[in-house]
Amino acid sequence: MTSNYISGVLESTDRDQIMADLANVRAKLPFTIKMSNKAKQALPKMGDKSQAFVRKAMEVAVQHQDYLPRSFDLLEMQRDIALFEALYPIVMELNQLQATLDDTLAAVGSDAYSAALQVYRHMKAHGEGSGLDSYVEDMGQRFGRKSRKQEMAKGVSQ
Repeated sequence: MTSNYISGVLESTDRDQIMADLANVRAKLPFTIKMSNKAKQALPKMGDKSQAFVRKAMEVAVQHQDYLPRSFDLLEMQRDIALFEALYPIVMELNQLQATLDDTLAAVGSDAYSAALQVYRHMKAHGEGSGLDSYVEDMGQRFGRKSRKQEMAKGVSQ
């Protein structure tokens, strides 16, 4: 017996609305960029510990601007920190959503594939000679091996 991990329905109107909502989210984030993995790996990373360091550095920079080179753009640093702090909770929420969507997709895919395997096994075992042979053969191609009939035909022709 196959497991049924999930049972649900996503109406096409809801899917379309979600896609429109995601397009709206993208439109509200016009400054986002796409980077290669290599470029991302080369960047200094800001984790939880680094956030406190960055905030402290900004406090020091604001209070002691005269120690910074004239080319240092304090306003840009402040904008970067503000954007990071605004994006961080959104990214955390999206990561959680992505994880649950990944798990849901894996579960529903497993359910569908397990059911398909069950159909295939039953048709293969009980459908011979009932006009289902071509369907069973087509489905069997998924497993990348030849049916006995094909092997026997090949053996006879040699």
